[in-house]
Amino acid sequence: MVGRLLVRGMVAGVAAALLTFIFAKLFGEPQVALAIAFEAAQDAAAGNAPEPEIVSRAVQTSYGLLTAVLMYGAAYGGMFAIVFAVAYRRLTLSSPRALALLLAGVGFLTFVLIPDLKYPPNPPAVGLEETIGLRTGMYFAMVGIAIAISMISLLVGRALVAPLGRWNAALCGIGLGIALVVVAQFGLPDINEVPGNFPAIVLWRFREAAIGMQLVMWSTLGLVFGALAEKLLQSSSVQAR
Repeated sequence: MVGRLLVRGMVAGVAAALLTFIFAKLFGEPQVALAIAFEAAQDAAAGNAPEPEIVSRAVQTSYGLLTAVLMYGAAYGGMFAIVFAVAYRRLTLSSPRALALLLAGVGFLTFVLIPDLKYPPNPPAVGLEETIGLRTGMYFAMVGIAIAISMISLLVGRALVAPLGRWNAALCGIGLGIALVVVAQFGLPDINEVPGNFPAIVLWRFREAAIGMQLVMWSTLGLVFGALAEKLLQSSSVQAR
């Protein structure tokens, strides 16, 4: 069963990747092009020679972007299917679609929204080369903290079901998670390396597009995989009876 769910997870991941590619082409790439133009203008004004293009922008915005998104989607789809298989055995949700959407929402919050609130993605020309290691390390630290917060909130919520009831236990778990996120947001150092003359609208729209891509990816993954998993599990249940 896990193997068949894994295949369906990768199929759902590829479907999500294709929609994400379309979204990125429409909303993300224009902002990247504007940021690159700004960076080139800054280099020209400073008298610096333009950096050689190892991979052309035409390839980056077409085959390169599509390949990266497909690999990302297939990998996430496979991992999503494995987590779904484990959760389906342990949780009491009877609907595979509801469980898939719940897991997709938790995944989006944990791996995207919570880390991006502290360390949002930046377009070209934003950030210093000497702090790449620091920024990368702090971002992944925030991802790890977000995973820990999600696990703690889930465990606390489950422990409170008996004394408080399911609804109140869920509210307590969510409240604890929000409080821990706030503590983490203020506890970790800030990184502000946006040039003063960088267009604010380009930065804002780039970050909107980056989060939008992830929202398209996770929501499509949850919807498509939920439908495929429900069909598979219902078929297996009928055969077992």
